[in-house]
Amino acid sequence: MKIVIWIINIVFLLVSLFVGITIMNFTCGVFNNASAVIKKEVYPAALLKKYEWFKNASAELDKKQADISLYASKIISMRKEYEGEKRSAWDRTDKETFNIWEQELAGIKASYNGLAAEYNAQMAKINWAFCNIGKLPPGAITPLPREYKPYKEN
Repeated sequence: MKIVIWIINIVFLLVSLFVGITIMNFTCGVFNNASAVIKKEVYPAALLKKYEWFKNASAELDKKQADISLYASKIISMRKEYEGEKRSAWDRTDKETFNIWEQELAGIKASYNGLAAEYNAQMAKINWAFCNIGKLPPGAITPLPREYKPYKEN
């Protein structure tokens, strides 16, 4: 009878030891994962990479806005040149050029809208919220825009 109690105590001790080791392993894993996430998201190298992404996206959006203005002014200029005439009376090469400009303008607007949506979504994420507060990094003159408005067609 004492042997049975002794075996039960040993089994209980081994199970308790196994459960304790499992809990410690889980706890260490949680802390290890937390430190990996912190390193990935808020270490200076990660923050710099995120800031650079915003800076590049902002510059690209500004370029697309300038391209949209350029194509819009070309289209307006050609329309004024042929004001009062039916489109069928336009010079063939001017019609082709006009059509190309309209297609390129639509493509740039669509590209702008896609990048603006991504920029706005990234800026709204909590792990990128550092861009919304704090001082500018050395060398930066103006803060990044908080949001870009998409182009809307009538």
